[in-house]
Amino acid sequence: MIDTHTHIYLTEFDNDRDDVVLRAREAGITKVVLPNVDLTTIRPLDEAVNRYAGFCFPAMGLHPTSVDSNYKKVLDHIAKLLDTSEYCAIGEIGLDLYWDKTFVSEQIDALIQQMTWASSKKLPVIIHCREALPEILQVLKDLRHLSLQGVFHSFSGTPDDVSMISEFGDFYFGINGVATFKNVHLEDVVKKIGLHRLLLETDAPYLTPVPFRGKRNEPAYIIYTARRLADIMGISLSELSDQTTYNACRLFGLSTK
Repeated sequence: MIDTHTHIYLTEFDNDRDDVVLRAREAGITKVVLPNVDLTTIRPLDEAVNRYAGFCFPAMGLHPTSVDSNYKKVLDHIAKLLDTSEYCAIGEIGLDLYWDKTFVSEQIDALIQQMTWASSKKLPVIIHCREALPEILQVLKDLRHLSLQGVFHSFSGTPDDVSMISEFGDFYFGINGVATFKNVHLEDVVKKIGLHRLLLETDAPYLTPVPFRGKRNEPAYIIYTARRLADIMGISLSELSDQTTYNACRLFGLSTK
């Protein structure tokens, strides 16, 4: 399996990162994708990629909750990195109107800029969308000519949302531990997404699945999400693992070995 969205470079893992990676490998995780957050996370992200070469694959971008009045200077720095280093995606990018709406226009501008880079570099985008789907759909509509591809990370929308998003690009949908929560019902949307558009993710250290909800998340726990999704789709865990791994390799340009 591939964890297509995890942040094991963050300080939450400083005391046992080697053990976290070991447990992930023992649980059948062959690769993880590490999306960036902002300028402060670039160095620890690089260190993780170098330490666990062949296991960790970096994505570079500016997270919407880190967009502020200084965002253009930050984007200039990220642009230089994209020109000089190899990344499997541009992300984590998007819009977040849940926490703070102070910099909505700046978030939208940053999203447009980074999506434009993704198109020119033929890289997929990792999209964070929280309380902002109409706004993101408008951006995608305006940028339809770019033929974008990517993943809507931590997706918990409706079947209709899946249909609308799919009109504007070659998109996959990342499902994490939220699918295991008793008060969340993703059965219809998972079936609408279909096996060939599904990606597994953890968003570790966040969104820990049952039975570890409330504790720090880690890539090894992806098995609980995978089991839940296999159950929803009425297929074996092996079939779900094989296809979602293929999906991830196709989207991010990763080796299937």
